[in-house]
Amino acid sequence: MTATVLFDLFGVIASHQTSEGKDLLVRTAGAPAPDFWDAYWALRPPYDRGEVSGPGYWREVAGALGTRFDDERIARLVAADLDGWSGVDAAMVGLVEELAARGRRIALLSNIPEELACRYEERHAWLGHFEVRAFSCRIGHAKPEPGAYRWCQEALGDRPDRILFVDDREENIRAAEAAGMRGHLFTTPDRLREHLAREDAPQSPR
Repeated sequence: MTATVLFDLFGVIASHQTSEGKDLLVRTAGAPAPDFWDAYWALRPPYDRGEVSGPGYWREVAGALGTRFDDERIARLVAADLDGWSGVDAAMVGLVEELAARGRRIALLSNIPEELACRYEERHAWLGHFEVRAFSCRIGHAKPEPGAYRWCQEALGDRPDRILFVDDREENIRAAEAAGMRGHLFTTPDRLREHLAREDAPQSPR
């Protein structure tokens, strides 16, 4: 049996940005959408690793777009960005709570900036079920960097092969497996339940 289930957050328990949320960001920035998203994602890793603050990140995005955002626009961009990443999947929250109630060891590894991590901690008591919460902004590593998985293994104090990593992105799963963990590419809560049931089933003697 897998000792620990290490969950990704966005795309597994929490939702990715909605179309409405994305549109609001683009409108607030006042930039062409393709250019905006190129800058948004290219500059995101240092923000996720906690190397730059929200306002600092948005100033860098403005620079990449060849413009400047004043403090008021930056505040609106920070707020819109946080709102866009704030949705959660009730079915997955329920599964997390079920696993915790059964005594399953669970942990969390998420690429997330500090402002968003604080919002989740303020609003979601279910985060308390995770024995380890590895937020990229606080551990200094972001998936799929090997250091992110190594940090989790060391924090959990268990062999990597006894950790099942659940994520919706193949490159993150491959990186976890390269670190010696087992991986499950998340698609639906039901398929994850089935996978966990197979992992927990007694193995037949050979």
